[in-house]
Amino acid sequence: MFTIKKHIPNFVTSLNVTCGVLGITQAFAGNLQTAFIFMLGAALADYLDGFTARMLSVVSPMGKELDSLCDMVSFGVLPGMMLFKLMAACGGPDGILGYAPLLIPIFSALRLAKFNIDPRQGENFIGLATPACAMICASVCQIVITSPGSGIETLCSTAWFIPVLSAVLSLLLVCELPMFSMKIKKGAAKSITAERAVFFAAAAVAIVITAILRLNWAAAVLMIFSAYILENLAAWPFQNKNK
Repeated sequence: MFTIKKHIPNFVTSLNVTCGVLGITQAFAGNLQTAFIFMLGAALADYLDGFTARMLSVVSPMGKELDSLCDMVSFGVLPGMMLFKLMAACGGPDGILGYAPLLIPIFSALRLAKFNIDPRQGENFIGLATPACAMICASVCQIVITSPGSGIETLCSTAWFIPVLSAVLSLLLVCELPMFSMKIKKGAAKSITAERAVFFAAAAVAIVITAILRLNWAAAVLMIFSAYILENLAAWPFQNKNK
């Protein structure tokens, strides 16, 4: 029984990479909506594996490494492929700029490798977490595919927007920007800091705006993770000042 128990978290983590691989196949086929659904499944597995490991008290070094490898597929390669296919569908630029979305997998690999050896990234992060980056990429794809004529589609049809988005997200992945974790862990009362409270309030506002204006549901996802980045950027000068 104990042997089975210690493998349960790794099984859940494996569901993450399974969804990621399936999402990549759908992205290559041009089915970006289905690819986003698989990404959401990967995100759910990514959340549940740590929760399961803590609940069963079977946290292991292998689990940490496996988690990063799975995240590389689901939140590194998959969003890069989705943006790459979206840019091609929108008549993106030729030449080297046409490969700009492939920066996402490259910098995601650097970010995950850095995370595994950086002792500062226990409770919070240094740089943008790969799932947050992936959700921004996927929500942009979802809005363009399902809401033709939207402002996002107009931007993505330009020669510069997706390359610039790819470059900015790539830099955020590896920068020294302190970013709080959105996960609520043990001791939930202590986890609800002022910055998390502001973020959850912003997330609620984004959902309400999306519902009232009857926007694409992916607009809420895009607003939530954009607000997360902006809040951390706004807090950065004050954090440096306090040091």
